[in-house]
Amino acid sequence: MDFAARVDRIEPSATVAISNKASELEAEGVDVVDLSVGDIVDFDTPENVKQAAKDALDAGHTGYTPSNGIPELKSAVVDKLHDDGLDQYGTENIVVTPGGKQGLFEVFQTLIDDGDEVVLLDPAWVSYEAMVKLSDGSLKRVDTAQYDFALEPALDDLAEAVSDDTEILVVNSPGNPHGAVYSDEALEGVRDIAVEHDVTVVADEIYKEITYDGVEPTSIGSLEGMEDRTITLNGFSKAYAMTGWRLGYYAAPEELIDQSGKIHGHSVTCAVNFVQHAGVEALENTDEAVEEMRSAFEERRDMLVDLFAEHGKEVPTPEGAFYLMLPVADDDVAWAEEAIETAHVATVPGSAFGTPGWVRLAYANSEDRLREGVERLAEHDLL
Repeated sequence: MDFAARVDRIEPSATVAISNKASELEAEGVDVVDLSVGDIVDFDTPENVKQAAKDALDAGHTGYTPSNGIPELKSAVVDKLHDDGLDQYGTENIVVTPGGKQGLFEVFQTLIDDGDEVVLLDPAWVSYEAMVKLSDGSLKRVDTAQYDFALEPALDDLAEAVSDDTEILVVNSPGNPHGAVYSDEALEGVRDIAVEHDVTVVADEIYKEITYDGVEPTSIGSLEGMEDRTITLNGFSKAYAMTGWRLGYYAAPEELIDQSGKIHGHSVTCAVNFVQHAGVEALENTDEAVEEMRSAFEERRDMLVDLFAEHGKEVPTPEGAFYLMLPVADDDVAWAEEAIETAHVATVPGSAFGTPGWVRLAYANSEDRLREGVERLAEHDLL
């Protein structure tokens, strides 16, 4: 077969590859502490959400829906966005997608032409780079690891990287893999840079409901001057423990919705009917379940930070999401390979996120398993 050049431009997902390795070892009978993937291991989807899906199935909601989503879900999404200060969006500005990742893919495919420049804030989620390359775009990267993942001290670096040639700037806060929540001052700095160079900001807010220490993240699209240049993406996987349901959405100016809708309609047609009905229930009636998970993640974060400190490892304290970045040897890929082969602890090398010398640990797992993982790393002299 003669394969397309686009597939040669990308590598397999590092998070998926590590997870597959963990699964292979487990199939051989090895007990692996898998801290590699952003799945929620010990919380199930809230019962009322599952019941809503069952009720939708029983009611016959098994056919196609309007391509951009059922009216009830789009209305519930708009209410949520308005609560976040994003008053510019109405139902005409919403596309419901089978997973947040599909929404990002559609947006990049709609906005990026050959060689168009996209700026990422490193460390950046692994699929951003792949999606830009699949869209024939080019990349510039701005390192925030040197500032313990804070964005405000990196604004001068960002201002130097962004130019009139920049098409998109991606902002992910709370962020994967670092768990940083960008301050209002930092976001205002981003706003000023975006306005100066007429740049579109893609705001990935998939972890917006998972923050700690009373931190309330600001949506950059709510800032003055950003209403018509921001595309806001979110979904149901993380906050509602619905990773396998594959449901997300993006909100954007109507002119983009009209264009991205072509890609949406020709690729996925629509998100799954009965899953969309479950999404309505998730948005409207899960506050207690979301808070239960958020509180548990905060306790796990605190425990991990303390455990690493006991072993002489100081780590930046995440303010959101459920990931922690651990500084390791310069060759983080070799470190991660040794961790899974000898300690049987699965992590993701920071190089996959554009930040060598670190690994990412996901703490959406039980306290016992997290503690076991740290102990194994210590026993094998990996801390």
